[in-house]
Amino acid sequence: MHRETIGNPLSWSAQKLAGIGRSAGAAVDGIGSHEMTLPEVNRIGLGDIRAALRKGVNDFAALRTDVITAVALYPVIGFVLAAWAFNAGQVHLLFPLAAGFPLIGPVAAIGLYEMSRRRERGEETDWSAVLATLTGRVLGPVLMLGCLLAVIFAFWLLAAHAIWVVTLGPGSYDSLSVLLRDALTTSAGWTMVLAGFGVGFVFAAVVLCVSLVSFPMLIDRPVGVPVALATSLAVARRNPGTTALWGVIVTVSLVLGMIPLFAGLIVVLPILGHATWHLYRRAVA
Repeated sequence: MHRETIGNPLSWSAQKLAGIGRSAGAAVDGIGSHEMTLPEVNRIGLGDIRAALRKGVNDFAALRTDVITAVALYPVIGFVLAAWAFNAGQVHLLFPLAAGFPLIGPVAAIGLYEMSRRRERGEETDWSAVLATLTGRVLGPVLMLGCLLAVIFAFWLLAAHAIWVVTLGPGSYDSLSVLLRDALTTSAGWTMVLAGFGVGFVFAAVVLCVSLVSFPMLIDRPVGVPVALATSLAVARRNPGTTALWGVIVTVSLVLGMIPLFAGLIVVLPILGHATWHLYRRAVA
């Protein structure tokens, strides 16, 4: 009868390193795409958005405990960033930080996409099963795309800081009420507000188009980042009105979720995450 032995420390370490190496190799290999043919994209409309949101709510209701655990960290992160802005005399970055949440929201929903995928197929949705899927081939592309969104978020903060410097800056604000007063009662303040909205809209539109279906697609299919990005852009190009409406829904929902000290994100993020999966399923054949 075969018996498993631990072996000596050197052989055990070599086996573990080999396993890590294989996983890392699969992750790196998954960033590219062996299949360069884009899938067919469908025309979607308001009815598809309603259906996706309805299914998102159903998923949230069925998986409530698990998904709240998954996203509970993000309200904490938001609160910590807000506290840092106040304590570091960077109150002018408070609104750009809050506005930047939609830019990194797709990364926060990775586990939610997988939960919806598994529930749709009648598979286990516990965290061990979800995390086991998010390794190897899936991990590399997801991290690559997540890094892209992080870079966009960093550029948005730099742009917002630059707008503040040339309008109300460079002196720092220690009080939010004083910043709001200057922003809403001076010409320089209104220049900052309007420029911030304009530049922020461009950043948000870019992120919306590149992440519309790319993350769910990387979870669902053995494609690399180039194909996922190209497919997401194709969906946005074929459905500009629906894409814009979805962006408005996401933005308004996240803003409402942030109002009570970011606590509402515990509910808003899971529903939007699950709904994004179902919208992907309707948009990509």
